[in-house]
Amino acid sequence: MYPAPPPQGQSLSLMLRRSALRHRDKTALVFEDDAWSYAELDRLVDELGEGLLRLGVEAGDRVAILARNSHAFLALRFAVARIAAVLVPVNVMLGPAEVAYVLDHSGARLLFTDAALLPLAREATPATVEEILILTGRDDSGECRGWRALLVPGGAPGDRADGADLLQIIYTSGTESRPKGAMLSHAAVLWQYQSCLFDCDWSPDVIALHALPLFHCAALDAMAGPALLAGATSIIAASPAPELIIPMIERHRISSFFAPPTVWIALLRSPLFEKHDLSSLTRGFYGAAIMPAAVIDELGARLPGLRLWNLYGQTEIAPVATVLRPEEHAARPTSAGRPTLHVQTRVVDDQMRDVAPGEIGEIVHRSPQLLSGYWRQPEISEAAFAGGWFHSGDLATIDAEGFITVVDRKKDMIKSGGENVSSREVEEAIYAHPHVSEVAVIGLPDPHWIEAVTAFIVPRNGADVSAEDIHAHCAGRLAGFKRPKRICFVPELPRNAAGKILKRELRDQAPGA
Repeated sequence: MYPAPPPQGQSLSLMLRRSALRHRDKTALVFEDDAWSYAELDRLVDELGEGLLRLGVEAGDRVAILARNSHAFLALRFAVARIAAVLVPVNVMLGPAEVAYVLDHSGARLLFTDAALLPLAREATPATVEEILILTGRDDSGECRGWRALLVPGGAPGDRADGADLLQIIYTSGTESRPKGAMLSHAAVLWQYQSCLFDCDWSPDVIALHALPLFHCAALDAMAGPALLAGATSIIAASPAPELIIPMIERHRISSFFAPPTVWIALLRSPLFEKHDLSSLTRGFYGAAIMPAAVIDELGARLPGLRLWNLYGQTEIAPVATVLRPEEHAARPTSAGRPTLHVQTRVVDDQMRDVAPGEIGEIVHRSPQLLSGYWRQPEISEAAFAGGWFHSGDLATIDAEGFITVVDRKKDMIKSGGENVSSREVEEAIYAHPHVSEVAVIGLPDPHWIEAVTAFIVPRNGADVSAEDIHAHCAGRLAGFKRPKRICFVPELPRNAAGKILKRELRDQAPGA
């Protein structure tokens, strides 16, 4: 008999049970033609959890998922949590060698994937993975079972996890040669859900659209998790493509949507934007990058009922660390806000001293939301918590009221002509040009400047803009050493599945790289 959690226990599994008791017949998840109530979702999680146990999955075993968005993704997520196993979400945009590394490094026993991703899964799966199972679609060869084949009618595995147990290992997309597996406990993620409920105004009447990849912590734990805790209704979309989600917003009367600035910009530029009634959309969330002030103004003009939240954080803090609320945007539109409910944040110099207001330092955190360490990397874990605070790797300023403005990742600060240049500041200036749709700024090696400020610009559809236009535009907005020395016009910017622009790829494709 497994040990039951104590009466004071909390886990992701218990969270879903409590939501199902409060909102039994209310719609919890909608995906394509399926709709599940909270009671149905909880029952499916029981039946799938029992099936996993009968496969031999034990507490602490890792179960990997290489799949696109679906309701089955979330059912599996909670079933794994219910039996105290550990979820390992895998980015579907990775190549076979990268997927193989995550599966091997995590020691995953099972892999759930989509039929469309079976070739990738089969090529990448190490011998330690005992079975591949299907979440969406059908395996035409008949070699892989679907997730529903595991369901045990009437299954009742109980709630086997407690707060301190490991819930998930999420591999970060950092710049190191190998990604790091951030270990997050049930308690860390649930503390973060409470922060989101408090600072992001979740309630049962919200209808949320989840279109960003659920294998990424932002969609999974900043949005889908708090929505289920609050008793809201979640509509699952396969992707954030404008031609898919704009009609969905109208059809389902979506009130809440999260996306990085790149996706919000794509929605504004879509010809479908003006052809659909989007007036139900009153809650807009963005993260992964600061929303350009010009885009905030455009959203306000075209969606006057929309209130915006900026969420800043990272995988290691489960993931929301600071929030800029709607009423705070007018005064500080480019700020990342202040620490959320359960987070303490400082901006410090290299000696861990608080910087003065307006000075640049590194963001460090203390919080029950933080990771417990990096999987099988104790030395890196110890370094991340040097001085008793978690080091984010992000550079920022902080004002007298505690509002943080992210300047750059440490690696993205450009050293040009002996001066530090924030790529974010240059991007903000260029975004104000009326013919610029998107921009990313990096430093490239240069014999004179050491690093030349280089701007990659995506023009707006049909716009005729030249390098001379950009230079003239920047002349009145930026000091000479901050202005771009090179300007490259491109049809699109490379980005990962979470919408973050991949500046390392821009460095590789730059002229003369």
